[in-house]
Amino acid sequence: MKGVFAAHKKDGSLYYRASITYKKKHISLGSYLKQDNANAAYYEADRLLHHSDSTIYSYQENSPLPFEKWVILINFRENGIYFSTPIYARAKFFYYFLSLDDVLKFDIDDLFYYSSRKIMRRNGHLFVADYGMQVNILNRYGIRNFAVAGKDYLFLNGDASDFRHENLHIVNHYQGVTETLYKGQKRFRARINLPGYFVIGYYSTEIEAAIAYNKAIDILKKKGSKRNYMPNYIEGLSPSAYADIYSQLKISKKLLHYSLIK
Repeated sequence: MKGVFAAHKKDGSLYYRASITYKKKHISLGSYLKQDNANAAYYEADRLLHHSDSTIYSYQENSPLPFEKWVILINFRENGIYFSTPIYARAKFFYYFLSLDDVLKFDIDDLFYYSSRKIMRRNGHLFVADYGMQVNILNRYGIRNFAVAGKDYLFLNGDASDFRHENLHIVNHYQGVTETLYKGQKRFRARINLPGYFVIGYYSTEIEAAIAYNKAIDILKKKGSKRNYMPNYIEGLSPSAYADIYSQLKISKKLLHYSLIK
């Protein structure tokens, strides 16, 4: 059958691979247990690539093609660029289809990164497989793990699926740090969970508060704490500059005198 190739698994069982060539690009369409299903996938792909009457949103669950492949083929047909991930490109941005109803939007500058990485949603979080590790895509935009949407970062247009840089605003860059008003002035509060939140102090800059949080971790570890606190990484600050700030920062006396319950 056209576009169908027989193959064998390691255990010797037979299956069928479907593929198609379009604009000199050989495209794998998937593997099937039945020859007829593989052939149907080929003809569905051929129809998508040569006729513009079908759109991404006309996909049906009974299609012989998986939805991801459907998006890939339509993007190739309309934009002339083949991606191995379910991307549909526009002039200044692109859509990444996790499903028909779960669509992400990114700047065109991120196209190279996501065209070679599969995005997965798990427990409400979005990850990519990167060099064998699962990486939260929020980290790519300077948003730390466990940051809270609406508190630590904002989607300015209210659309939590819109990851364009102009739509993301980071409120709190560092763990344990929050911008606030203190005695009528803008300050950065550092606090830590012991359990129960203890205020470490109020500081003039976000970096000072982030380093104060790290200093509080060190103090608690010296007191015998076994909690796995995640320290803040301060990018662009030399070790000597970090040490100078660290040594001068004042820490709450309540924390200095805090006694861990054994």
